[in-house]
Amino acid sequence: MQKIRVPISNFQFGEVSPAIRTRTDTAIYSASGQTVENLLVMAEGSLKKRLGLKHIYEYGITYDADNPAQSHLYSFVFDDNEKYVISVEHQKIRCFSVGDSSVTLVDTITTDTDGAALPFDQEYLQQYTAAQYGDVMFICHPLFAPRMLTRTSLTTFELSVYTFDLRADNKVTYQPYTRFHSQGVTLDPSASTGSGVTFTTSEAYFTSDHVGSVIRYHKSEIEITGYTSSTQVTGTIIDELKIRLSVVNPLRTTEGSAEVEVTHIDHGFAGGESITIEGASATGGINSGNINGTFTVGDIIDDNTYTYTAGGSASQSEDGGGIVSVVSHAPTTDWDEQAFSAVRGYPAAIVFHENRLVFAGTIDEPDSIWMSKIGEFFNFDVGKAEDTDSIALVAATGDVNEIRYLVSNRDLQIFATSGELYIPSFQNQSLTPTNAQIKKQTPFGAEFVEPVSLDGATLFVQKGGSIVREFLFTDLEDAYTSTAVSTVSSHLIEGPQCMAIVHSGFGLPESYAALTLENGKMILFTSNRAEKRAAWTQVTTAGNFCSVTAINERLFANIWDNDGKLRLCEFEGEVGLDMYIYEPITSDVVDVSSVYTDGDTVDVIGKTSSSESYLGEFTVNSNDEVDLSAYTGLGFTNAYVGRKFTATYKSNPIDASIGNGPATGEPRGVSSVVVDFTNTQSAKVNNSALIKDGTFDGKKEFRLLGYSRDPYVTIEQNEPMPLQINGITVELVV
Repeated sequence: MQKIRVPISNFQFGEVSPAIRTRTDTAIYSASGQTVENLLVMAEGSLKKRLGLKHIYEYGITYDADNPAQSHLYSFVFDDNEKYVISVEHQKIRCFSVGDSSVTLVDTITTDTDGAALPFDQEYLQQYTAAQYGDVMFICHPLFAPRMLTRTSLTTFELSVYTFDLRADNKVTYQPYTRFHSQGVTLDPSASTGSGVTFTTSEAYFTSDHVGSVIRYHKSEIEITGYTSSTQVTGTIIDELKIRLSVVNPLRTTEGSAEVEVTHIDHGFAGGESITIEGASATGGINSGNINGTFTVGDIIDDNTYTYTAGGSASQSEDGGGIVSVVSHAPTTDWDEQAFSAVRGYPAAIVFHENRLVFAGTIDEPDSIWMSKIGEFFNFDVGKAEDTDSIALVAATGDVNEIRYLVSNRDLQIFATSGELYIPSFQNQSLTPTNAQIKKQTPFGAEFVEPVSLDGATLFVQKGGSIVREFLFTDLEDAYTSTAVSTVSSHLIEGPQCMAIVHSGFGLPESYAALTLENGKMILFTSNRAEKRAAWTQVTTAGNFCSVTAINERLFANIWDNDGKLRLCEFEGEVGLDMYIYEPITSDVVDVSSVYTDGDTVDVIGKTSSSESYLGEFTVNSNDEVDLSAYTGLGFTNAYVGRKFTATYKSNPIDASIGNGPATGEPRGVSSVVVDFTNTQSAKVNNSALIKDGTFDGKKEFRLLGYSRDPYVTIEQNEPMPLQINGITVELVV
């Protein structure tokens, strides 16, 4: 029989999968555990009990098992003094002001600025994307036009429909347009001006949802006002069906001939159409009176050139005409439609990048990206492809890349259902229409969980919801990689729902990714790539986690309590209670009616002017109060009232190498455990209680009995007290 001392000096890899139980050869095995619950992995590798959950607000929403995510939380930060938590709900938005010591509901919105009901639907809340700039947050989903949540004062907000800028004369809307029709399909207007004009297509195209949308005939806008059939609608021509030719001096004459050749890019004419030439100057000896006027299109030379017969013959061959416009309502293939509409869908993703507002992924164009003009977030005019003009791109990589999320990081990162892509940024040069390009990188695809940035990488949930990866640019490969970071803790990834990053969270210098799960748990991920350290832990509470968001070092979560009530809470204070309230003790009772009612079981921590003490478990009386008369005279002035939670560390099976190899599978026992504690007031080691007087700091030995083929050490605390475990040393008997 041998006695071997086995050190577990840190816990930097957190909770790992049972599948690693025999991997005693790895560094991960000796620095992790089977269970790490309600404990945080610190930068030093120690474990510390997480903060409690302070109750903020009860929504008054009834639990729906089919749609449990009844509220999606977003952060809204104007500056360090003006911060908000935004709750997007079914046809409702609630706005909470986040102060240094309190979080207060300041506004509730149920209609937009036009008096219409909000478009948010409980079935799709998890899929919404948002981006904030200054006092405005933009909210997107393919089923409704982008919405703008605008802060109008410190305590008031309003919701409105995003609208594009107009030209000064209101006759041009600076929105994206796309050709949705098949090659060769023509649009035939019945007139070149006016309202009630009939527009006929050569193939079925229109639906009743087109009413209210805009189509363009050679870039002249037409608002559809009525639906007749799949090939015919009526509409109002905003200005006139006048085409200003993009080529200067587009008219070519031939000496001795009246035939004039017109350079008209993508004219879409078939020949025989009636056109009116306007604004042309005398060319080739043909005076302006004979070269301008109404004519018939003659020969079609190519897609960009046709002819007509002028009113006189040319005396010389030349290119001229100056700036020329063509008025026509002839059938043409050069027509298009607004890209965002009830027919085509609206953007699924949104972000601000390099001073542009970026939309991506509509229903009919799932792989398209549109960027506004620089500094003009409502102007998507592509113009003449100047550096500041709008940019439109398609991720045509061979697969249908249904874009779900955009992330502005080192580059513009694109997360689609079929893979991960990016648009490179350039050193000392901004993105322009001439240098922007989409590059596909990895083939995993993204689930409906918004990606977040952590430790220089972007975390995202792989399509299917069973793996978390980090999208990271590597100089060695000169490309992005998508490495799985959940491999050794894969058992924890069960239906991810919502993810947020809290920097310097829980009173520690580390940054943590918080990920809520379908099973109601929350898991935390922290990493330090330079030290090759990464850890997952799990967080449980008396209820189910729903949505989560963070503002700097503060982490907020929606929780369904055991009574089916949705509550907004914040991880705050080293108070070992969840959904706790802090109330004064008046006449030996605490009023808990803001959260708890008659018959509820709660835990109470009493507070004096200089200390805190756990008073035990109580039952709320019929007055919705907790009776503390048993503690009269002990100086308690206030009380924390909530529900305690258990913090648990369970080691991997304790193993060691002996003379003939590892002891794996051999009967062996743990005779003693030495635990290094810091600021710990209660704990049990394999059910052996820590005996202490006040707070304990230092190393404590626990004598244990029993043999097993898989012996392990469990450290547990079920009282709402502080706990920190720095490391353990186990004496193993083989």
